[in-house]
Amino acid sequence: MHKDIKKSVTRRLKIIEGQVRGLQSMVTKEKYCIGIIEQSLAIKRALSGVEDLLLKNHLSTHVLQQIKSGKQSKAIKEILDIYSISKKK
Repeated sequence: MHKDIKKSVTRRLKIIEGQVRGLQSMVTKEKYCIGIIEQSLAIKRALSGVEDLLLKNHLSTHVLQQIKSGKQSKAIKEILDIYSISKKK
C-alpha cells in the first residue's frame, strides 16, 4: 500500500471510529432522530471516501502489476466484482 494512502486511510478510520461512538451516544441519549440520521449519513460518506482511497491504491499497485504481468483478465474481473458489490448498497 502506498504510504500516503495508508496514512490517510488510517487517519480517516480513526475519525470514523469517533463518529460511530458519537452516533452510539446519540442513540443512548435519545437525541433527535434527524440529528442521528445526519450523523449516520456523515459516517457513510466518510466510509465511501475510505473506499475511494483503497480503490485508488489497488488500481495503482495491484491492477497495474497484474496488467504488466499479463493477467489482464484477473484485473478486469476484480474491478467488475467490486463494481457489482458497490451497486448492491
